[in-house]
Amino acid sequence: MSDVNNEEKIGQIRSSVDLNVLGENILDIADFTVEKYEFRTDTTLSPEMRAEAVEKIKDALWNRVEEMRLRRKQILETIFNLAEETLNEVVDKK
Repeated sequence: MSDVNNEEKIGQIRSSVDLNVLGENILDIADFTVEKYEFRTDTTLSPEMRAEAVEKIKDALWNRVEEMRLRRKQILETIFNLAEETLNEVVDKK
């Protein structure tokens, strides 16, 4: 099985967590997190502090999404490799 074919198959496997949807909602998550903090602490952040917090939260979340995408790809590659190895064992027995 070629690596290109593996990449195509891996790309077709659906994720239980849609990382694209998560990525689209990162700004909402960042804003919500700041608002939740302000509510819990009964404070209001300055516009500058709010902007900085939102930006840093977005960066941290994007980094995590990219890590999750890479990890998902690695897991799927492992699964496909194991399936191929298992098939070869069965075929080699006969």
